[in-house]
Amino acid sequence: MTSKWKRSERVQIAVQKSGRLTEHSLALLTRCGLRLTQGADELLAVAENMPVDVLLVRDDEIPGLVREGACDLGIVGLNVAEEQRLGLESGQPAPGSIRSLAFGDCRLAMAYPRDGEAQKVSDLEGLRIASSYPRLTGRFLTESGVNAEVVPFSGAVELAPRLGRAEAICDLVSSGKTLAANQLREGETVLESRATLLLSPVELPAARKDWVDLLRRRMDGVMQAREAKYIMLHAPRAALPVIAELLPGSEAPTIMPLEGREDRVAVHAVCRESVFWETLEALKDAGASSVLVLPVEKMLE
Repeated sequence: MTSKWKRSERVQIAVQKSGRLTEHSLALLTRCGLRLTQGADELLAVAENMPVDVLLVRDDEIPGLVREGACDLGIVGLNVAEEQRLGLESGQPAPGSIRSLAFGDCRLAMAYPRDGEAQKVSDLEGLRIASSYPRLTGRFLTESGVNAEVVPFSGAVELAPRLGRAEAICDLVSSGKTLAANQLREGETVLESRATLLLSPVELPAARKDWVDLLRRRMDGVMQAREAKYIMLHAPRAALPVIAELLPGSEAPTIMPLEGREDRVAVHAVCRESVFWETLEALKDAGASSVLVLPVEKMLE
């Protein structure tokens, strides 16, 4: 079937082909309205309803593809984007990080052998630190006033102290289970990371720019809706000021009369902050009843 869009109109998006961000990245694009069909080689997914191609590549390739204009957008961990940005030569344009996405949370952190001579960054003077992120690690050590050797290490970085390659490591940490299994203790945080959306610095043709802007707006809507909740409840009219104060992160709620009840109203509100059980119990204590909390699928302002 022939595409109704020209090649020059097609938006190219780079996404990690396998790893902790892949599933969430593809789910985000689907929630933005893309109907994706993945090719037999599983390295390209094509949208049936929009001029969008999704390239499935290694995460460390994504910043470069976006920087050079081969891809218009990219979704990658901030840790990867920052490591590569630090390696750019003076004057080289970097891809713009246009928004943080609400998934892929982790941290780049120092870690020390439990029985080692170094237990904090100030102990590392003259020692070796193994890391897959040597530039970020080196910057952290410089900012900490420590003169130490950073040993670039790919693969299982947590094995470096056991192999005698380093006295400490700097690696990504999520749950901390891998560190514990290798008798390592987590230390200082070097970088808080999560998935980030990158935009190419290369100027886009007008037709493609319109599609990129549309996708960006839809991603904003999906991200805004992620933590939002729609709350419906009944309340005494006299309690409305207190009820409105208790609704977390909401703008002016919608107030509607209840048939046959002059003293009570229905209250509907979109809350932009987390709604905890304590919030619902406080609403009930203020006189609310029939409290219903619903997820928000999408939001446009």
